[in-house]
This record gives sequence, C-alpha cells and structure tokens, in this order.
Amino acid sequence: MSAAPAVRNDNGDAIELKFGQVGIASVRVKRDDAAALHEELERRVRAAPQLFERTAVVLDLSHLPKQPDDGAVDALLEAVRAAGMLPVGLAYGTSETDALARRLGLPLIAKFRAVYERESEPVARVEATAPAQASQPVSEPQAASASPASVTAQHHSQPVRTGQQVYARGRDLVIVAPVANGAEVLADGNVHVYGPLRGRAFAGALGDEHARIYCSEFRAELVSIAGHYRVFEEIPAQYEGKPVQIHLDGNKLKITTL
Repeated sequence: MSAAPAVRNDNGDAIELKFGQVGIASVRVKRDDAAALHEELERRVRAAPQLFERTAVVLDLSHLPKQPDDGAVDALLEAVRAAGMLPVGLAYGTSETDALARRLGLPLIAKFRAVYERESEPVARVEATAPAQASQPVSEPQAASASPASVTAQHHSQPVRTGQQVYARGRDLVIVAPVANGAEVLADGNVHVYGPLRGRAFAGALGDEHARIYCSEFRAELVSIAGHYRVFEEIPAQYEGKPVQIHLDGNKLKITTL
C-alpha cells in the first residue's frame, strides 16, 4: 500500500515554516550540581506551576568556572526534566558551547546572545529567568535606531488579550489599554500600562536592571525586571488595583504606590 501524499498548500509546498517570538525560560547554572539544580527548579515549579510546569528551557552554562563534560551536562538536562520543565537547547556561548551542543544534538538559542555578552561576573547560585510564553504576538517588534537619542517608546492602544504578547525591542513600551490575564507585555526598556494590568509584565528583557514597570491599576499575575520576577497568587491588599511602580533594589523587586 502506498503512503498517502503530504497535504500541500496552494503553492505546492508540503509545509509552511516561520520564525516568530517563542517563549523560552533561561536557566543560568551557577554550580555544576545536578541535585541542587533539580531541587531549586522543583521548588519553583511547586510555587508557580501555571508559570513553570512544562516550560521550554534553555540551559545557560556561561557562568560556570569551566564547561562541564558531556556526562555532567546530561545530568543537568535530566535534572531540568525531572523538575517538570523541558530542556530545548543551550544558550549561546563560546566555541566550546557550540561543540558541546553539536555532540548532544541540541540547538544553540541565539536570542540569549546579548545577555551572555553583557553579563560576565559569576554568581554562586542558580537563577531561573521567568519565561515569556508567547503564542500570538499582537505587535511586531520594531528595530531600534542605532542612535540612542532617536529611540522613542513603542505605543500600543489595543487591549492585549489572553495568549497575546506585545514586545518593544530596544525601547520602552507604552500600553494605553487593558492587559488581560494570560497576556504578556515586554520591553527591553521600561513598561508603562495606563489601564488594568492583569497579565504579565517584563521590563529590562535584555538585562537592564534600571528598567521599571509602571501601571495605573495593578492586578498582575507576574512582574519581572531583568529576569528577577515575582508571581502573585494574591495581590497584597495595599497594592491591588492601585497605581504602582516596580523597580529593582539589589536583587529584590520593590513595589511602591504612585
């Protein structure tokens, strides 16, 4: 019996291939310790299963004193799987990382290149960067100008609905509309939401720790600045529905009313 023909579109192609905004979490490993990695990730999954369970993960080895051997990296990948996350590749790094990824049959994820190049000081713990689980972007990223003086904020005036994402590359993002539960707004700079923020907001997406989040009605599921995040099962009463700003103080997110 012959195989059924592939379903083709009007152009005669068997598939349609596109590159888009894909939500991936970056797990930066600070110690070559698979047991510690598993324990820390499992704790985070238990604390926020709706955010981390079955999340696609990129393993970032750039902050280890030396690159582990193939067996050790396999153990780290298995620790990620055992915690309930799904490793999909390695973060961009050195030629050694490239060779390692090839041997393990994993891709290098180039979207983390800028973060790798800008951050070089080792720290002695595991960090998990909150994922941007994008599905249908509602606003295409706009390329930033080469001249910082000419960069202006990206404005968005339509409601950001559940499952949608707006990303401002290389600039601030200004939303003049509601952000629904399950929606995401991201910016390499600051995020301003002039309306209810019920979804997730990510400022300083490429590591800018001076970025801030401002909103006029705070009801967020999650906020993150430069990878430091806080998940809200319940909004503290003093902030719920209030105009607030969020910034980093050391490694902690601070929320203050406006």
